[in-house]
Amino acid sequence: MQQRQSGFTLVELMIVVAIIGILGAIAMPSYTSYVTRARLVEAHTALASTQPKLEQYWSNNRKYDDFAQVPADSANFTYELEDADASSYLLVATGRAAAAGFVYTLDQSGKRATTGVPTGWTDNDDCWVDRKDGSCTQ
Repeated sequence: MQQRQSGFTLVELMIVVAIIGILGAIAMPSYTSYVTRARLVEAHTALASTQPKLEQYWSNNRKYDDFAQVPADSANFTYELEDADASSYLLVATGRAAAAGFVYTLDQSGKRATTGVPTGWTDNDDCWVDRKDGSCTQ
């Protein structure tokens, strides 16, 4: 009587490995894009939440300079208040580490701009870019 062997053949295993490779090649760029976009939201949130604080400071002091509540630097962004005087300011978020190359700005009139992007991305002077093609969701 013959005993039947069970298991997988080498061809079956190679097919499974090929399918996993194809799925990985498709999924990884999408995953990387989502992770990058999530990192960018950090800067968008920090800048947007600081704007009302700046306006409150101005209404109390009639100037923007000497404002001391700039967001704390994080793993992905550094924040700086530039060109602050009695009537204007420029709040800047500069990317570093995984967000290197991104530079977002916000001024006293509420104008949002993306003044720096990594290679392969498109900047936009009218909003904070969160997609490679230069489009914005906010």
